[in-house]
Amino acid sequence: MRVPTNNASESVIVQIQKLASRQAQLQQQIATGQRIFVPSDNPAAIGRVLTMENERSQIQQFDRNAATALEISQASFAGLKGLKEISDRAGEIATLGSGIASPDAYRAYASEVNQLIEQSLQSANTRFRNDYLFAGTAIDAAPFTATRSLTTGQITATAYVGNANQSSIQLSETASIAPGTTGATNTGVRDFINQLVALRDALVAGDSTAVATTRSQLEGSENLLVNALSEHGAIELRIEVNQAQQQARGDNLDQLVSNEVDADLPETVVRLGQTSTAYEAALSSATKILQMSLLDYLR
Repeated sequence: MRVPTNNASESVIVQIQKLASRQAQLQQQIATGQRIFVPSDNPAAIGRVLTMENERSQIQQFDRNAATALEISQASFAGLKGLKEISDRAGEIATLGSGIASPDAYRAYASEVNQLIEQSLQSANTRFRNDYLFAGTAIDAAPFTATRSLTTGQITATAYVGNANQSSIQLSETASIAPGTTGATNTGVRDFINQLVALRDALVAGDSTAVATTRSQLEGSENLLVNALSEHGAIELRIEVNQAQQQARGDNLDQLVSNEVDADLPETVVRLGQTSTAYEAALSSATKILQMSLLDYLR
């Protein structure tokens, strides 16, 4: 009788220990909301979670890239919009100067255009986060340089010393975008400033024919600026759509990770109740087995 009794006692104790461990595990799951605490709890699930977390990290980087690209595009758009406003006023002055105007009016228009030239050069050399916006990839130096009159200090010509390259920013594993201005836009800005110089000089000379010529040239520059603004509007829309897609993708991954590691609280509470009942029953059985008298044990 001794061996069977010992075996029964040991079996009950092992069962109690298992139930106690399971009960403690379920209590921890309810307290933390998690059902996996160490890789050995579910190696397969941990492998899937690690893969999804790596993908989530990539999405977060793409999101940061998109935010940077959007800021660059918005800053470029603002700079181009400022130049477009200058172009609008220059067009008005060219129209007025093409007609009959007094010498005083010509001088007043010329003085205003001279200020527009200075403002245009300043806008063309706009910086964003200390990088020049309209410089292609040569972002460390001012892309537009001016030649000035030794006598008046006025700008007589403007040159573009940037390049025609564009920096590309990765938005996803398969997509990238160039949020800056194109080389054609940058050289077009140079031409626009030089057309303003020609307009000012024509106004200074009181030459209505030359003013009319610059007006037609300014119309071409205005079209270029409008097209560039439209392009950046489309770029910003594309970036915003990509951000929404990546956000949805990230939310989906978060849900998949949650499905792998989060505890189903209603189900876990039910399982804890069942385990607690089994644990109490095992304790009751153990009490009966282990309460054998010495006489019973020796039979």
